[in-house]
Amino acid sequence: MELKPSTPEAAKPSPTGYVFGAMVLVFFGLAAAFLGDLWGHPPARQNIALVEKSFLEKTPWRQTYADLVRAKEDLSDFDCYACHDKKKPPQLRFDANNILIVPVEHKDIVMGHGTHNRNNLCYNCHNESNLETLQVRDGREIKFADSTQLCGSCHGPNYRDWEAGAHGRINGYWNTSLGEAGKLDCANCHNPHAPRIPTRVPAPGPHALRTALAPSAHSETTH
Repeated sequence: MELKPSTPEAAKPSPTGYVFGAMVLVFFGLAAAFLGDLWGHPPARQNIALVEKSFLEKTPWRQTYADLVRAKEDLSDFDCYACHDKKKPPQLRFDANNILIVPVEHKDIVMGHGTHNRNNLCYNCHNESNLETLQVRDGREIKFADSTQLCGSCHGPNYRDWEAGAHGRINGYWNTSLGEAGKLDCANCHNPHAPRIPTRVPAPGPHALRTALAPSAHSETTH
């Protein structure tokens, strides 16, 4: 019986060759699909404008008496007895509607503390017996530099939140082991005579990149 010669192992087709051949075909197919713009191009991203530096500014928009003292500024505006008599408290005047008449010497003051006129009275806060101090509702005298305590004597919940850091703003470190945390005073944000903060443009919120995609020319022609 005649025996057929056997094929050498090296001459047999290798499975690896089939795999590589299939991969080459797949890559060529993908290249053709991309070149043919089968799926279109990804939408172009919009340019995101940088946040204005004013929103990152930490300097308060109002200066308090304490700020002026620390900065060694001119405090002559707080020298009440340069004009008033120490022995005679200033007389308050009211119009026919019982609204306080602001003296012409203090015409720059606009009274607007609350939605009624009961708080628009100088001696609710200023000490008529000593114009260089403030008076708290319980009768205590405090200095102008400690005006936040005066605010807290009426606005208890706000003062509690301010002490905890929820109301107002804290500069520095929440973790005081890393550095100091400085609180602003009420008068750094609120005008004591008209505490309502003027309307300001809010800072922009976080930018969601996926929702800011501009439609591409391909998507406009296919939909």
